[in-house]
Amino acid sequence: MSIDPNLLTPGCIVLIAAFDDVPEHEFEVEEVFEDLVTGVALTGPLAGEYGEPDLEMILRVLSPT
Repeated sequence: MSIDPNLLTPGCIVLIAAFDDVPEHEFEVEEVFEDLVTGVALTGPLAGEYGEPDLEMILRVLSPT
């Protein structure tokens, strides 16, 4: 499942799918690329950590900018 990249903008908050031992978590998008976004995890065990999740990992936009 992949989200429409047109819904993603810098500053928006998205929900990232669970993976490995990391539960679903909120993520603030800094940049949007063709196949991934960059930004910082806001919640969960990775809170405060920089990441580059693939677009397929984004479940939905929680807060548009």
